[in-house]
Amino acid sequence: MADTAPIRVVDRDTGTEFEEVILGEKYIRWAYQDSTSNVLERLLFRSTIVSKIMGLWYDSALSRGKIAPAIKDLGIDETEFLETTDSFKSFNDFFIRHLKPESRPFSTDDNDIVSPADGRVLVFPSLQQDIFVPVKGSRFSIHKMLPDVSDRYVNGALAIVRLCPADYHRYHFPCAGRITDSKDISGALHSVNPIALGSGPDVFGENKRSYTLMDTENAGTVCFVEVGAFGVGSIVNTQSSGEVGKMDEKGYFKFGGSTIVLVFEAGKVNFSQDLIDNSAAGKETLVKVGQTIARISGA
Repeated sequence: MADTAPIRVVDRDTGTEFEEVILGEKYIRWAYQDSTSNVLERLLFRSTIVSKIMGLWYDSALSRGKIAPAIKDLGIDETEFLETTDSFKSFNDFFIRHLKPESRPFSTDDNDIVSPADGRVLVFPSLQQDIFVPVKGSRFSIHKMLPDVSDRYVNGALAIVRLCPADYHRYHFPCAGRITDSKDISGALHSVNPIALGSGPDVFGENKRSYTLMDTENAGTVCFVEVGAFGVGSIVNTQSSGEVGKMDEKGYFKFGGSTIVLVFEAGKVNFSQDLIDNSAAGKETLVKVGQTIARISGA
């Protein structure tokens, strides 16, 4: 029987719990939970054609009319925008908007690891060898997600940051370091919504994704993974080499839901207790980019 339970999220700023509003929820449930949708699901989500077409439309001036309704329906705070709303030339121009720096303060303590993006966070303080389980009954493997570099992260730690259409879609480095390697991996574009995660597809092992390895002074080699999803026209990394500072921009996602995964070597970091408690209870925590999510072990 399909799981029809609502998605519950804890707002870190207020401590309150809320039910997430899911754009296109009926369609997502039909595509992933209804047995009659198998053929269409393969057409839409295992092919990138539909997402590419959507991306072209959202890049065009024809999509500007979607901006105002999205701001209203999703409750987006325009006072945080660096640019004025009427300056956006397309929906994607709005979607990859910059924010005023003061709207996302962050800890300058070198021992603090910060969230790379606005989003809903689940943490796994200690992996079961290479396995993490973001949805009850759904097991995912870092060996499949990171086939070339996974061995160093066995028994390590992992954080998932799930972005929704309402979120700021630029992402930033969680700590300072030096980029040593990066790779793009082609794949499908399944939805990253928990409805899809709990309904069969291996989002982390099958979806289009990119990873970056970053050597750090105290956190070991951190792996930063961007996972594409249905409707995401592009994963665009604006900084892919050299030395980087905490909260330097790393890149952005174009339209659609998407996910970032941070993977740490064993014994390098300790996640914040509220994130551990909420994750253990099966609840995501809504955080903002720059908020501390972990500390260097022993710091």
